[in-house]
Amino acid sequence: MTNAVLSVPAADSSEVLTHFETLMRFETDCWDVHESLASGGEGFVVLDVRSPSHYRAGHVPGAINMPQGRITARNLDHFPSTTVFVVYCAGPHCNGADKAAMRIARIGRPVKKMIGGVTGWVDEGFQLSREDNSNNDATGLAAANLEKEDEV
Repeated sequence: MTNAVLSVPAADSSEVLTHFETLMRFETDCWDVHESLASGGEGFVVLDVRSPSHYRAGHVPGAINMPQGRITARNLDHFPSTTVFVVYCAGPHCNGADKAAMRIARIGRPVKKMIGGVTGWVDEGFQLSREDNSNNDATGLAAANLEKEDEV
């Protein structure tokens, strides 16, 4: 008897393993980002790619606001070349993080998407920050100094 779940056969275990191992190279989740930030968060930078107003309303603590139009080689050059950028947007209903990841990859920098975005972060029970890191972050990168793509 066939049902909706079994109408397409499951993949071979080796295919499944390859698929999910590969997927982990492209994305991380809210829990892993939270735990990594809590233990020092070295080697990666969290970028909130939403609008400045959404960022100010609440963002992942320590995240830098860099909307897509401000993702340029010059703006990313403020970070060491080995820095992994972890991008997120509003949540699973938003493809802003996917678009941002593509822009960063086109520049040739390493990137992962934080699946779930703000929605996932809150669902995990983590608090959002309302501190404005855009003018006083650890890199000295001020949002006002970020160039827009059309200014390059």
